[in-house]
Amino acid sequence: MSTAQPQPANALKQYEVRRADLPLSCPLPSMALWNSHPRVYLPIESEGGQSDCPYCGSHFVLVD
Repeated sequence: MSTAQPQPANALKQYEVRRADLPLSCPLPSMALWNSHPRVYLPIESEGGQSDCPYCGSHFVLVD
C-alpha cells in the first residue's frame, strides 16, 4: 500500500503535462482536492497545447 501524500492543489501556477495525462483536469488527479476548487476538464489539445484553469488561473502546457 502506498503512503505517498498527494501534492498540494494549485501550488504552482504553471504545469507541464503529457498526452498520457489526458484528459486534463484541474486540479490534477495527484492533487489533494479537499482544499481546492471543483474539478474542471480543460480542452488543452483544441487550444493549441496550452490551457488555463478558469478557477485558479493555473497554466498547463502540453509538452509532447
